[in-house]
Amino acid sequence: MNEMSKPASHADTVQQLRVDLACALRWAARMGMNEGVDNHFSAAVPEPDGSIKGDKFLINPFGWHWSEITASSLVLCDVDGTVLEGSETVEATAFCIHSRIHINHPNAAVVLHTHQPYATALTLLEGGRLEMVEQNALMFDDRIAYDDDYEGLALATEEGDRMAAQMDGKPILMLASHGVMVSGPTVADAFNDLYYLERACMFQVHAKSTGGTLRRIGDNVRARVKGQMETERKAVADRHFTALRRMLDREEPGYRA
Repeated sequence: MNEMSKPASHADTVQQLRVDLACALRWAARMGMNEGVDNHFSAAVPEPDGSIKGDKFLINPFGWHWSEITASSLVLCDVDGTVLEGSETVEATAFCIHSRIHINHPNAAVVLHTHQPYATALTLLEGGRLEMVEQNALMFDDRIAYDDDYEGLALATEEGDRMAAQMDGKPILMLASHGVMVSGPTVADAFNDLYYLERACMFQVHAKSTGGTLRRIGDNVRARVKGQMETERKAVADRHFTALRRMLDREEPGYRA
C-alpha cells in the first residue's frame, strides 16, 4: 500500500475534526451567526474503529470569540465535564446541552447551537414554524422538531436531557424564545444545514414583513422536492464546506494552528 492510499490514522481523523470545527466557528462569526462569546459548536470524537459513542467531544472554549478559535484551542471533554485536553474551561450551559445531546443521540456527531438572527426570530413567535413555501425551506421538510416551552438557562443536565428528548429523532431543534440547534453526521453537513436554515428563515421573515400572503407549494411538488433534497443535500454540503475551508486557508490560515 503506497502513502497516498493509506487510511487516515485516528490521530489524523481527530485533527481534521478540530480543523473543521474551528473553520465552522470562524465562518459562523463571519456570517453574523455568533453572539458575543456565547453559544457553542461541538463534535463527538470517534473511537479508533470509527464508531461514535458520544462520551467525548470537542467544543469551543469558554470566553473565546468565535473569530479567534483555532484547532488547538478547542477543548476535549467527557460527559462528566472533565477536560481531557486543553487549558481552557467549558461554559456551563455548553456542557449541559451538548453532553446530553451527544450521549442521547450518538448519530448527532456534530451539534451546533446558535442564536442566529432570523432563525431565532421565528422562535419568538407564538406557534412560530418554518413554512414549506420556499426552496431552501424545503431542505428541512420533516427535519425540524420544535420545543415550545422555554425553561430558562440550561444550567442542569436535566435540561439537556429534555432538549434531547424534544428532538424526537430529527436533526434540528428550534428552541422557543431561545435559538436553534442543528446536528449532523459531519461538520460539513451540520454547518450547511445551519447556513441554509438561516437563509430560509430570513426569506420567510422578509416575505411576512410585507404583509402579503405566503405562496403555497402543492403537496405533490413538496414530496418530489423532499426526495430530491435527500440526494442533493450531501453533495451541496461537501462542496460548500470545501469552499469555505479553501477561502479560510487563503485568508486566515492561522485557524489550523
